[in-house]
Amino acid sequence: MLKGPLIHPQILGALGRGGHNSRVLISDSNYPHITKRNPAAEIVWLNVAPGLVSATDLLKCLAKVVPIESATVMDTHKTGPYAMLTDPPIWAEYRAILDGEGCREPFVKLPPNDFYQAASSTDVCLVIATGEARIYSNLLLTIGVVK
Repeated sequence: MLKGPLIHPQILGALGRGGHNSRVLISDSNYPHITKRNPAAEIVWLNVAPGLVSATDLLKCLAKVVPIESATVMDTHKTGPYAMLTDPPIWAEYRAILDGEGCREPFVKLPPNDFYQAASSTDVCLVIATGEARIYSNLLLTIGVVK
């Protein structure tokens, strides 16, 4: 029986197999999970329903069990139907969670195509599909070192 902030055995197993510089993708419900990921990465489907499981709830759990060295977000489009001229509100929530766990590095912002490429790299060991419905909620975490 597991006890702690994260008890999902598949996620814990994948995290245990990862190491320093391995990456974990927390993806929102719009993410192309099959076509834009490392084919060798473990995929966990937590997208139960819109809004369940949220990316912020998942990040709170992950940040308690692995050191997070850095975080990369998919930058917003500046024109077109999905344009945002300011940072998405969820980024402030991510920042507060990460700051609270000691990861104070600024976000790396990658344009969508570059983010997809990074999320498809061989460094990605785990993809977690959430039910997060807010756009621009994809978050690529780099695992740090236990000090």
